[in-house]
Amino acid sequence: MIADAIKTSTLTRGRGAPKARIITSRMKIPLFPLEVVLFPEAALPLHIFEDRYKEMVSVCLAEKIGFGVVCAQREGLAVVGCTAEIVRILEQYPDGRLDILCQGANRFEIENLDNSRNFLQAEVDFFSDEGVPATRAMREQCTALHFEVLELTGGEKAHRAFDLDEPVAFRLAWASPTDLSFRIELLAMRSDAERTERLIALYSAMLPKLRRGAQASSVAGRNGHIM
Repeated sequence: MIADAIKTSTLTRGRGAPKARIITSRMKIPLFPLEVVLFPEAALPLHIFEDRYKEMVSVCLAEKIGFGVVCAQREGLAVVGCTAEIVRILEQYPDGRLDILCQGANRFEIENLDNSRNFLQAEVDFFSDEGVPATRAMREQCTALHFEVLELTGGEKAHRAFDLDEPVAFRLAWASPTDLSFRIELLAMRSDAERTERLIALYSAMLPKLRRGAQASSVAGRNGHIM
């Protein structure tokens, strides 16, 4: 439960997640634990109904700041997260509830939790990618595998346009059929090349079984039908 995760103030790193290298000064931000892993540039619509989070959103709007989205699981809070900038208010209800549209912005690592307000806060250190980015060939391969996986799992049929001269791993991962632990692992990686390679490896491992399943379904469909 999210409430239990907040109460115990437990931080978990996720599978294989390395500790972040501090590259900016520490700052305190509002924290919104959710059962989701937000990636930079990803769109996140939210329905705000709890009083503490209505207060948090009000503070963010008044101070023109974002809030941190961190994945909450049974074992506790992930130690890495991503800030969400409020793009616009979609709907305001008479009882104070809100529908808002947010967008992922900057990744961070939690250093300390702060329960001094009605909503959770944290002292965080921001981090970004280091080293050589993925090559265009890697991005092309990853994108092709991604859309094949989506088609075989009944996901997105139309191929969206991606600028393959820019990093695409986060955008692909946002729509991929992966679990929360894997997404936390991707979020924590400091290398676009490493992140892209990890996605390629995942898709390459998934596809043989998916292709066999699709082929078996195709054969069965040509064997007639029950009257």
